[in-house]
Amino acid sequence: MKNNQVKNELKESKELALHYMQTLVEVARESFLILNSDMRVISANPVFYQNFQVDKAQTEGKLLYRLGNGQWNIPEFRGLLEKILPEKKVVKDYNVTHVFETIGKKTMQLNARQIDTVQLIILAIEDITVRENLQEKLAQTVKDLEVKVAKRTEELADRVKELESTNKSMVGRELKMVELKKEIAGLRKRLKNGKNGNGKNGNGNSGH
Repeated sequence: MKNNQVKNELKESKELALHYMQTLVEVARESFLILNSDMRVISANPVFYQNFQVDKAQTEGKLLYRLGNGQWNIPEFRGLLEKILPEKKVVKDYNVTHVFETIGKKTMQLNARQIDTVQLIILAIEDITVRENLQEKLAQTVKDLEVKVAKRTEELADRVKELESTNKSMVGRELKMVELKKEIAGLRKRLKNGKNGNGKNGNGNSGH
């Protein structure tokens, strides 16, 4: 009697836990799966059916890895549920990228919790494909911008060198012109003194 009573209590606890879990995930924005210890799907929320384009008949009671013609049979995904989860009981923000037959390439962020008392696993699957694509585009844009800035900086540095060289040349010319003007002035002065030294006064007459 005691064994039967314990079994009944466990069954009731599991049913109650499943009821609460189903109630919570029904209104969630992410895709949710509730699995048993054998990785069979007990329940899925409407968002899961919508996002992955499957229905209840194709999902409930099925082995997770055989859903959608085996599209969930992803080695990385299996390792997550069969190796990491049993040890840690909780998996947070684990990203998996996979190409599905019906919906194409998707990047999913997985969060899972193993509830040993009722032998159930709750798995949240958030489609972060758009976010990942935006991040990739942003990273590429930043990279392209850095390349353009580096190129423009190099061009400006070359231009500065060119201007400095031109400026030095112009300064050199100016100095040369100053020197030439001084030299011309000196020659004129010497020429003038030379004329005066020939015995001519300012009026061009001799001193006699």
